[in-house]
Order: sequence, then C-alpha cells, then structure tokens
Amino acid sequence: MTARSFAIPDKVRRNAIEQGDVGLAWLAGVPQQIDEIEHDWSITVGAMTQNATEAFVAFARLADGGDAVLKIVMPGYDSKRQELRVLRAANGNGYAKLLRADETKNVMLLERLGRQLHVLNLPEERKMAVICAALERAWMPEPAGPPFATGAQKAAELGEIIESLWSPLGQPCAKQTFDTALRFVERRRRAFDPAQSVLAHGDAHEWNTLEAADGGFKLVDPDGAFAERAFDLAIPMREWGAVLPKGDLFALAGARCRLLSELTGVETQPIWEWSLLQCVSNGLLLLKVGLDAPAAVEFAMADALAANLR
Repeated sequence: MTARSFAIPDKVRRNAIEQGDVGLAWLAGVPQQIDEIEHDWSITVGAMTQNATEAFVAFARLADGGDAVLKIVMPGYDSKRQELRVLRAANGNGYAKLLRADETKNVMLLERLGRQLHVLNLPEERKMAVICAALERAWMPEPAGPPFATGAQKAAELGEIIESLWSPLGQPCAKQTFDTALRFVERRRRAFDPAQSVLAHGDAHEWNTLEAADGGFKLVDPDGAFAERAFDLAIPMREWGAVLPKGDLFALAGARCRLLSELTGVETQPIWEWSLLQCVSNGLLLLKVGLDAPAAVEFAMADALAANLR
C-alpha cells in the first residue's frame, strides 16, 4: 500500500525543520506513521487542521462512525508528555477527552470539538467568561507521577527569557518595565504555595478554547504546570492581537483584570504581576521570530502595566 501525502501546514513544517535531521525524518515518516495508526487503531485519517504548529493534527473517523482528532507531536516538543498527562488526568473534564494514546510515540486520539472561541467574535466580557468557565472546570489537583513545573519554576523561566532577550533585541520595552518585570518574577516565585496551586493549563487563550457538545467550551493543547490560578488568568491578559487597542491601555488592562478576578474570585494583584511577565516575555519571543506587529502591542501593554505600578 502506498502511503498518502499530506499538506503539512507551513508553521508545522518550519518547526520541524528547526529540529534538524530528527524533524526532517519525522516529516518524511508521517505518511507511513498514519498508515500504521489507521491499521492499529481502526480509524480513518482525513484532512489536517490548519491551526497546528508543533504537531500533525488531523480529523479522524472512528470505526463506529464517530468523529475524533489525531495528534502526533513532533520530536523536540513535550518530551515529558505533559499534555498527555494532563488530558489523561482530566478525563474530559474541562479538556478534550483523550480517547486513546501511544505514549512512546506521543500520539493522541482526542474528542473532536467545535469552533475556536476566537472565530465566534463574541464581546470581550463574554470571551473572558467562557475562558474562565473552562478553566474552572479544568483546574484540578496535581496528579500522581513525576511533578509538573511549579509556579516558582515558571516564574523563573519567564524571568530567564526576559533577562536573556531584552538587551540583545534592542531593549524594546521601557527600562522601568524590564526592571519591574524582574521584580515581579521574584514576587511570584516567592509566592508559590502548593496548598493554593492547581494543575494549570498554561496557555488558555481563545484559540485553545473550543465549543463542546454539551453547549459549553473545553480546552486543548495544555502545557501543564502546578501553579496558582492567577498564572492561567495572565494568558488572556496578554492577548490583545496585532493592532494596538484604542483607548487608555492601562484602563483597558485594568478592566480586563478586574473582570477576570470577579469571574474567578482570584485577587487582581497576582493576575497583574503574571500579566506583565507574560506580555514582556511573549513580546520578546514574538520579536525574536520576526513577528514585530504583535510584539509591539505586547510591549505597549507591558509599558502601560508597569508605568502605573500596583
């Protein structure tokens, strides 16, 4: 049987190429791997989704006629199988349900969900409410097994990104913003408390929030971390798009922060501090790969957050 060819999205192809020979071998082997999975799992793999970046993600049909999604994570990403562990522990509660998996090859067969929250064009307040509701369903105790990265470790990771990239990339945000971010790194690192922490998603934005069959929404693509709830709420706080929003940036950020606090009962201060860390670090990572427009928005928001110290 001749293996089929698949139209691999450009982002997936570029990320695979960045992995060198291992990534290129993975790309070349995808069609044969699909044939084997179809045989072993009795599924039929269809078209790829166009939103993937670090994996082969395609729609699939089960033997009983049901719909699913197949995800094959490329080498070099999620070597600790964090996503698989989160989805297995959640068992469909707040997350796409894991139907089957091959942990050795980092392959997952998942419940097929509906449209991304992003494409629904809902009002700001409704989008934040949807994300918060999905997170509240998804938050759970840390499961048994190897520990996930803690909130303290995640703060240190963001601090390392900021310290290592800010100067080489031309100091793209204000010095006060840079200094405040590093101060907040230390505050969030010291604030880590296992008793107040949950298994966090780590990247809960409107592209990772999808319609579910029960009329609600579920999350996909978790990074996984054992951290305070504010760590997750900082992700929607950093998402402002590639065009600077109109109006007073500090007021806009403050309104969103208060809304997230009201929806979840989480205090505003830790949300604010994690938000600054996310805006600066994400802006630097975007700038590093040439995405100047969204990076500029991140830095403008970060400067607004830092200029009005809380």
